Amino acid sequence: MSSRRNFLKTAGAAGALGMAGLSGCIGNFGEQSYGNGEINFMMSPSEPQDYMRSQYKPYAGYLEEETGTTVSLKYAADYSAVLQGLGSGTADIAETGPFAAALGVKADKAKIALQRHAYGSWDYTSVIVTKKDSDIDSLTDLEGEKVGFADMTSASGSLYPLYMLKQAGLTIGEAPVSDSGADFTGVWSGHAEAFAALENDQVAAAGVGQFITRDDDGELADGYEYVETYDGIPRAPMVVNPNLSEEEKNNIVETLQDAPDEIYYGADGEPDTDDDLWFDSVRPAGLKTYKPVIKVADELNLSTDLLNQG
Repeated sequence: MSSRRNFLKTAGAAGALGMAGLSGCIGNFGEQSYGNGEINFMMSPSEPQDYMRSQYKPYAGYLEEETGTTVSLKYAADYSAVLQGLGSGTADIAETGPFAAALGVKADKAKIALQRHAYGSWDYTSVIVTKKDSDIDSLTDLEGEKVGFADMTSASGSLYPLYMLKQAGLTIGEAPVSDSGADFTGVWSGHAEAFAALENDQVAAAGVGQFITRDDDGELADGYEYVETYDGIPRAPMVVNPNLSEEEKNNIVETLQDAPDEIYYGADGEPDTDDDLWFDSVRPAGLKTYKPVIKVADELNLSTDLLNQG
């Protein structure tokens, strides 16, 4: 699998709006029609549209072939649009982040169906990282300092770091919407951008996913140290329209669970290239798996309104 960290460093989290579909013969999944006779697969705007289409083309193609139902890939304008699509029935399945999924479940706009596996595990780690030569020895040392974060809706790059800061006794104010009332100055961008800001001494620390802090050997980059870490965040799920029947949901879940490795290799069909998907398998999951994420969302008093920000 190619390095997601390397891609993020060069591409950032840019994206364009728009929709397009995979062509194919219209058919039915058994006796299920999925509303308009096709399965609408929605992608969250976490990376550039063309890049994500290249990644997911064989994934959607496999789902189409196995179900006999046209699969349409859609690129959402924002995370709120993902939940709106699921809640309104214009999307049947979506890939999204843990917090967006948690907020969708809270708002009855999504049902968790699958958990993704990557980099050898089903969960991952959020970190608050600083430079070894800094004066930051604990989270309380960040009072009055500038802290970089990833996108405000990122689990590992914003929400868990804020949770760690709050648990340490710092006031987070209106974060992640803004840093008003917070004991620190917050700057939200992306994982790569936040870590680069730390590298360039523009922030005293960065709250990011651990993956962005590692070198090519998988070790923490030279010159840096973790102030705090939070392990065990369940990796990003796939969610479905809550109005799908159990048969419709289970057919999708079982099909993707049994998918061959090749569908993760991207449009070029070759492993370990730039268009590989960042994950390599999925397993059935439900609300229980993501209860820790929902707990943090509640602790930070977050709602789906957060997804309309930015």
